[in-house]
Amino acid sequence: MPIKIPNDLPAFAALEAEGVMVMREADAIRQDVRPLKIGLLNLMPDKVRTETQIARLLGAGPLQVELSLIKMTDHVSRNVPAEHMISFYRPWEDVQDEKFDGLVITGAPVERMEFEEVGYWPELCRIFDWTRTNVHSCLTVCWGAQAALYHFYGVPKHALPQKAFGVYRHRNMAPASPYLRGFSDDFSIPVSRWTEVRADDVPAESGITMLMESAEMGPCLLEDPAHRMLFMFNHIEYDSDSLSDEYFRDRQRGLGTALPHDYFPDDDPEKPPQNHWRSHAHLLFANWINQIYQTTPFDLSLVGNGAKR
Repeated sequence: MPIKIPNDLPAFAALEAEGVMVMREADAIRQDVRPLKIGLLNLMPDKVRTETQIARLLGAGPLQVELSLIKMTDHVSRNVPAEHMISFYRPWEDVQDEKFDGLVITGAPVERMEFEEVGYWPELCRIFDWTRTNVHSCLTVCWGAQAALYHFYGVPKHALPQKAFGVYRHRNMAPASPYLRGFSDDFSIPVSRWTEVRADDVPAESGITMLMESAEMGPCLLEDPAHRMLFMFNHIEYDSDSLSDEYFRDRQRGLGTALPHDYFPDDDPEKPPQNHWRSHAHLLFANWINQIYQTTPFDLSLVGNGAKR
């Protein structure tokens, strides 16, 4: 089934060109189904690219998804035209009375700051608490995952001596998890961050379980049943050239960023990288959407009160 997004959102044309089924409003109205209502709280600076990445993965599954783009209420994005934000995004204050089957919270380029130093941290804390009552399931990514784990459990992030950057092998730590159905025993995932979360800092009494882990990069995906939340610390949603773009951008800025690990063929940045994670990205999002579908109330107004289908 297709994903329903605004016809003039840049992601619409991009996804349609890739063969992803996207749905226009008029066509959605004719279908006698309740689409899953998924929100995207997009904290990344390149809003359009992130919209496309997440919409691509949400739209590849068999269920109809209606995507709502959400922004922090007072934060002004400097890397995207104001017209884009006005046309396609709604402030969280305007949607806080609504219910959602799922919510994706992205990363943000603020991970070397203390959480409390981030200008929109108070509102983000309110959003985390709001997910308890208004969101059936939440998928947090990179800094968004670190922030959620810190908010709910006080788990710190630790600065790394250098940027964790590249494509790393990960292990399937919970083959019976519904979120890892069909996953290989090990697989590749892109990593791009300056901080890390350590497994030993996660409270044993929290009920949090490790789903994915890397011998080199540590925890990758955790599940928190108490808050119906997944913490994904790496970038399984990245495009083939995302790490390449970051590498050349950092080099132009004189940051001296090392070549991304196991990414360019023969470690030659002149050679186009090959994508070794695309299938598992689609699988993770399909499993997440399916788990939402199996457990969310049919009556969306009942989300958050313990009711199921």
